[in-house]
Amino acid sequence: MIEERPYTIKMAICYDFDGTLAPGNMQEYGFIEKLNMTPETFWKKSNTLAKTQKVDNILAYMYQMKEEAAQRDLSFTKQDLTDYAAKVKLFPGVEQWFSRMNEYAKRKGVILEHYIISSGLKEMVEGTKIAPFFKEIFASSFMYDKKGQALWPALVVNYTNKTQFLYRINKGCLDVSDDTSLNAHMDDEDKPIPFENMIYIGDGDTDVPSMKTVKREGGHTIAVYQKQNKKKVKNMLGIERADIIASADYREDTEIDLFVKSVIDKVITDSHLKYLQRELND
Repeated sequence: MIEERPYTIKMAICYDFDGTLAPGNMQEYGFIEKLNMTPETFWKKSNTLAKTQKVDNILAYMYQMKEEAAQRDLSFTKQDLTDYAAKVKLFPGVEQWFSRMNEYAKRKGVILEHYIISSGLKEMVEGTKIAPFFKEIFASSFMYDKKGQALWPALVVNYTNKTQFLYRINKGCLDVSDDTSLNAHMDDEDKPIPFENMIYIGDGDTDVPSMKTVKREGGHTIAVYQKQNKKKVKNMLGIERADIIASADYREDTEIDLFVKSVIDKVITDSHLKYLQRELND
């Protein structure tokens, strides 16, 4: 039974994508294979470009994708990128995760929203089976001409500017072209999703600034690991990084499942205490 409350509780779970919801990098599913290149060769060329030309690593891989496709006379449209995503593999339980968490939150009277904040490509995330579950996908993307051909980067999401999207979620300013609303003052009580009602899930060093932001503002963070990188991910535990590390297994009753449900319960309790304090102090 849903408890009736005189206030609304909204929560957000923010996810990185590569290494968090899916193993490896999304470009390696279909696209790099289509180039007849190994992932190692592609990323070496991209990283060399970034270093020699002093280019942002995300801009470098986006350029490298477009350039390699052009050299092979391969179509490079928005639809092509979306289609490649059909080959993206997800970690165990990911496909069922969102419906299960939504149902758990709904039973508790909580409105739960899911967001992607990724340096990968928005077009590819949109082609995955789980795309419909996200309120918004904040990821790197291209501009396109009338025929759908990629022209130029439209948005670049790197490890430092990931944090701006947390503030967009916090303030409900989801239009990436709208900086005015993002930078305008808003009282904390008017912000749709307080930071303490956020959970950030990532897997590596590039997620550290986002984890620090969420933790500093009272939210909760999870670093997921695969068997081969558990030791490295364990280093993310700490006062300003991950609350817990958990296996990249999203099935029911796993570490991550139980922790997220506990956070939802905690947010409910904390929200009620804040409400009581306001009422009693009036």
